Amino acid sequence: MFDRDRWQEIFIALKQNKLRTILTALGVTWGILMLVIMLGAGNGLHNGVYDGMGGFATNSVFVWAQRTTLAYKGFKKARSYSFNNSDTRAIKEQVAEIGILAPRLQARFWQSSGENNIVRGLKTGAFGIFGDYPDYNIIDPFNFISGRFINDDDIKYKRKVAIIGVRVKDVLFEPKENPIGQYIRIKGVYFQVVGTFRSQHNGGWAEWQEQLVILPLTTLQQTYNYGEAVGWYGITAKKGISATLVEEKVKDVLKKRHSISPDDKEAIGSQNLEKQFIKINNMFTGISLLIWIVGIGTLLAGVIGVSNIMLIIVKERTKEIGVQRAIGAPPVTIVSQIITESIVLTAMAGYFGLVVGVGIVELINYALVKAAAANPDARTMFTRPEVDFGVALIALSILIVCGALAGLVPARRAVKIKPIDALRYE
Repeated sequence: MFDRDRWQEIFIALKQNKLRTILTALGVTWGILMLVIMLGAGNGLHNGVYDGMGGFATNSVFVWAQRTTLAYKGFKKARSYSFNNSDTRAIKEQVAEIGILAPRLQARFWQSSGENNIVRGLKTGAFGIFGDYPDYNIIDPFNFISGRFINDDDIKYKRKVAIIGVRVKDVLFEPKENPIGQYIRIKGVYFQVVGTFRSQHNGGWAEWQEQLVILPLTTLQQTYNYGEAVGWYGITAKKGISATLVEEKVKDVLKKRHSISPDDKEAIGSQNLEKQFIKINNMFTGISLLIWIVGIGTLLAGVIGVSNIMLIIVKERTKEIGVQRAIGAPPVTIVSQIITESIVLTAMAGYFGLVVGVGIVELINYALVKAAAANPDARTMFTRPEVDFGVALIALSILIVCGALAGLVPARRAVKIKPIDALRYE
């Protein structure tokens, strides 16, 4: 391996027919280039999708009341009902597997009615009004521009405080005005702004969230005569516990409390994010597998080209190999020489393709960063394309192994040539 003459001979052999060497190397370069770009694109799509989901807890479940579909205990079907504070206490007491339980309530006077329900001075707007507990910001967290979220004292003392989305801030306040400590009027009642936030999600969900005003749930219940009503629950499971198990237990508790048939599958609506995240993870696992299959297939096509060229090189150097065998060169020397040439050609082409591929991925990432800086409010489903360094090394290692295999067939053919036949070869 450290024989200087051997390495000189290898590079001379590759230089003798530059066009052939370049075209052969191009197949390998293209294969690893495409693999790197596809890996970067797959990671960019993965990052974009998960960024679009914000910081949603992956083990969370949301449940809400719907009309019953079965008659039960003297109640007719199609009966409507609602959750309440006593349901909240019962769930906490009876479902030990719950990590976080966050009740939520939506005010009826929200933006879909078209009514300007929020006023500040001469400025008005129609925005969604929600009542929350502090833990809801753990299940679906916001990015706070200033101030804070609802805290326990706000809930306990039913404080008239509000957290507003960035869109609400833009409508009700001047561009450079600090809204913290200022007051807004919601249906005739004044609330002090204690926080402003931006959504962590993408697309329409983010636009919707950024038009919300969030109050302490207890304050919303008392101020606007909702009694003990609760709209729905955000729930997470404890570590190591399935969210599906928690979902089933919570539904059982609620069905018993509201006299709903155990067989009524539609009376309580739910969304299990754990199941959704599992589906998404499986989808990206499939995408990653497809990328590697296509990428390695492209690499193999290039490696087969190297093997074919090495066969031609062995045929061209038949007489030279015969001379080496005639003066006592052992077969292992011939084999190692051919395989080394194949590895050198494959590794050089692969390294060049790897560098170019990483460079293209980085350029795309740079362009995306610049575009995001120019328009901070813009959101995309494709972000931060990147190639893991370890994965790049694995790809290059696979390529080198393939290069060795590509040279193995020509090498075996070379050592099978008898010295006397090789010396007679023209």
